[in-house]
Amino acid sequence: MQNLNSSIHPEAKIGANVTIGPFVTIDKNVVIGDGTMIMPHATILDGARIGKNCRIFPCAVISGIPQDLKFQGEETTAEIGDNTTIREGATVNRGTASKGKTVVGKNCLIMAYCHIGHDCFLGDNIIISNSTQLAGEVIVDDNAVISGGVLIHQFSHIGAHVMIQGGARVMKDVPPYITAGRDPLCFVGLNSIGLRRRGYTIEQIDRIQHIYRLIYQSALNTSQALEQMEKELPESEERTYIENFIKNSSRGIIRGTLE
Repeated sequence: MQNLNSSIHPEAKIGANVTIGPFVTIDKNVVIGDGTMIMPHATILDGARIGKNCRIFPCAVISGIPQDLKFQGEETTAEIGDNTTIREGATVNRGTASKGKTVVGKNCLIMAYCHIGHDCFLGDNIIISNSTQLAGEVIVDDNAVISGGVLIHQFSHIGAHVMIQGGARVMKDVPPYITAGRDPLCFVGLNSIGLRRRGYTIEQIDRIQHIYRLIYQSALNTSQALEQMEKELPESEERTYIENFIKNSSRGIIRGTLE
């Protein structure tokens, strides 16, 4: 259903059973999947790729050009996965030549007035609360929960199943499975509630807890903690993920509470 008060470019590709409210703008080079709802005053610009059964709330802007002075008008995209909700006034900029696209995964909830900068890559099942701001080229892995009013520095990486407390400033990478908070941002414990909700067993949670005791609650530095982890703990998916996350961190990881 398309409202006559909306501006829809004739080249936009709109799927079946898409609802478009009044005063919506849909630009050229846009693809909208079946069953999606675009609410009044939303703006869907050149390069938007919106999946099936999404909900785009009033005044959201999808695929605005990057807020990056290096952007030269190259053809890039902003991709929104199936079943994702973008709430009022949120903005998702499209990519630059750096990555070529900005991606928000499936089953995500991006709450009101959030900003997702150029070339960000967000996984699936992510919740980002009101007024949180992601600078360019931020990576957020699956099942992360970011509370309201959080500021995330460019190039930061947030691991899977992380919980970041409200009002935080994220200047370094946040390893998976943990809760991070305080100012400056630091490790405050395991996100055990989130892990149990996602079906992690007591044994898996205990293994992860052991790893972070070595990293954050021992006298070892990070390199020593990783070496000790390899000696003490059997290989597991969780151990490998944490190890690779830390070794590949270009910004370094957040500090521990004892530092």
